Amino acid sequence: MALKSPQSDDRDARRMQAGRDELAERIMSAVAGDGSLEPQPGLHLHRQSAATGPLHVVYKPVFCVIAQGSKEVHVGAKRYRYDPAHYLIAGVDLPVTARIVQATKDEPYLGLSLDLDLSLVAAVIAEEARQWSRGRTDLNAVDVSRLDADLLDAVLRLVRLVDAPAEYRVLAPLVTREIICRLLMGAQGDRLRQLAVAGGRTHHVARAIALLREGFDQPLRIESMARKLGMSVSSFHHHFKAVTAMSPLQFQKKLRLHEARRLMLGEDLDAAQAGFRVGYEDASHFSRDYKRLFGAPPLRDVELLRQAVRPGA
Repeated sequence: MALKSPQSDDRDARRMQAGRDELAERIMSAVAGDGSLEPQPGLHLHRQSAATGPLHVVYKPVFCVIAQGSKEVHVGAKRYRYDPAHYLIAGVDLPVTARIVQATKDEPYLGLSLDLDLSLVAAVIAEEARQWSRGRTDLNAVDVSRLDADLLDAVLRLVRLVDAPAEYRVLAPLVTREIICRLLMGAQGDRLRQLAVAGGRTHHVARAIALLREGFDQPLRIESMARKLGMSVSSFHHHFKAVTAMSPLQFQKKLRLHEARRLMLGEDLDAAQAGFRVGYEDASHFSRDYKRLFGAPPLRDVELLRQAVRPGA
């Protein structure tokens, strides 16, 4: 492989900085205050003027880039930190704890996330008669890699199209496919391929996660799930934890608690009602698990969340 010259490295560095500056400017212009905006389906722009505490969210398959600031994502006991020099891919539906670690009023956190349609990823793989693999074969559901100038350029072209809706409808699918191609050619290409293509162990875990999401309020029957996936119980446990950094039971518990929080906030259920709806039979057990995850008992946590969004709060 030919070595890059110092002049080439300097040119790439200038391209990266110019791309980051333009991306930051476009996000600042689109998102007037703290919060998120979805200018087109599946494309999300984010702005935050201060560092945050832990935010408990459920990631779907997504590709994330930061224009300014930095962020941490905790999956089980693993921690991933990324910034404008790196991108993050989450390949399966996954409950995580995230926090913005670098953001100020003068230099707010500015980020972008693009939902990943794994069926589209599989289609891109199938259409190209080539060997995509170039990176590691880790099974992690989340990972961070270095962002290069060509990938950033494709992201920037997608964001530019937001200002031209008619052009977006025609050109955005082409740019999105380019982004997927570049991800497949990058350091996480093997991992993304395993998640998208049927037959691999990681794909089996993705199927298991879908089953858990559909029936999170039902008793977890590991033997039955492993049998559906054509795996032994021990193999299922091993691969599930390798991908998600959690056991199936821990994963289900987090899904239940996230849904209970949503029910109390969005449907005004009390703790006992929410706990029962998501599959808990014992209210005190629900409250203990809830406090362990979110840091406060259910009703107190929900009241704090409501205070945070009230005018003048």
